[in-house]
Amino acid sequence: MILISKSVQNYQNRSQMTNASIGKTFDFNTIGQDFIKDPFPTCKALREYSPMHRNSDGSLFLTRYSDVLRVYRDPLMSSDKKIAFRKKFGETPLYKHHTTSLVFNDPPYHTVVRKLLSAGFTPRKLAEMEPLIIKIVNGLLDRLEDLSEFDLVKEYAMALPTEIISFMLGISVEHRHKLRQYSLNILGALDPVVSQERLDEGNFSVEEFGEVLSQIIDHRRSEQTPKSDGEILMSLILGDVNGRRLTNTELIQNCIFLLNAGHETTTSMVANSMHMFFSAPDQLNLLKEDPDLITTAIEEGLRYESPLQVGNRVTTGEVEIGGELLPTGTYIHTSIAGANRDPAEFNKPEEVDITRKPNRHVAFAMGHHVCLGATLARMEGRIAIGELVKRFPKIQQTGPAISMGLARFRGFNNMPVKI
Repeated sequence: MILISKSVQNYQNRSQMTNASIGKTFDFNTIGQDFIKDPFPTCKALREYSPMHRNSDGSLFLTRYSDVLRVYRDPLMSSDKKIAFRKKFGETPLYKHHTTSLVFNDPPYHTVVRKLLSAGFTPRKLAEMEPLIIKIVNGLLDRLEDLSEFDLVKEYAMALPTEIISFMLGISVEHRHKLRQYSLNILGALDPVVSQERLDEGNFSVEEFGEVLSQIIDHRRSEQTPKSDGEILMSLILGDVNGRRLTNTELIQNCIFLLNAGHETTTSMVANSMHMFFSAPDQLNLLKEDPDLITTAIEEGLRYESPLQVGNRVTTGEVEIGGELLPTGTYIHTSIAGANRDPAEFNKPEEVDITRKPNRHVAFAMGHHVCLGATLARMEGRIAIGELVKRFPKIQQTGPAISMGLARFRGFNNMPVKI
């Protein structure tokens, strides 16, 4: 017994030394594939040993729930990235896109664009979307029923948001197969370590998808054809806030933003949640026994493996975070992955619990930049996962899930399953 106790103590001491070492050596600007594949041990180490962690460029990487929440709610935090993105992208299509879209802007521009986009997410519009989502999901499941094995990401998780965003923006069938790659290329350029090849792919995707959208917008302006259920494009074209309409560039770039916000994150929400269930089969069985748990199950999936892993803000004045006074211009990385597994907020955060209540995760951020499409995303997840498990109760993973290899976003390119 004494020998066993000493061995356990030695292991704990080694683990503490390793975690303390991570707290000293971690640099978000030079991360590798180990962190991308599994960021959670590093986030835990940072939360314990370096919660207000300084990167080599002077930016902060925050992993405590309370600190991340404070950043999202503080009015002195800015999402404007014009200075940072000019340095990162230069005067390129990626720079034009990311500095024109909703997410990387502050009021008053942010207020105008958000009001115009919100027309597509009203209770009435979401009520229109629900039967459409159910129809798409049932059609996908009908196709899969004849297969014994398939790729959950490509054949299911990716297909649903492709159809939804296509309805919302009026994208014709011949362009839909490229949507996920556009989204991955544009979002991938936001990672801290980006190759020139990835930047080139991102710039090309902004330009090519922008041209497609420009043609669609021109056609809709000339025809002004009646809107179909779920479409919001005409609302964006014709909408105004106090006489202010979106310019053509603003319209195109914010439609690209809707693709990025609604496609890849929804794909990842469905795939990540199923990945969570495959790692916790007792919780999957619990959902099968009680399908009404789907609502809290979706929240747990969002907490446990959030599609958005790292956000960012810049201070516009002196702000105190975690007992430290930060000067104006401090660049902050908010670790959603770290915050959502903080034991100070969540009981047994490393365990999956689909009955967890309350579950105040920050997967959709907080404050005036809280995700505009959160309600739609939850609806998609509830229907997609609930119906999948109901239709295929014996579903199981048959091989390793292949990560999509991004740092700021967590998801998978492949996940083989059998039913």
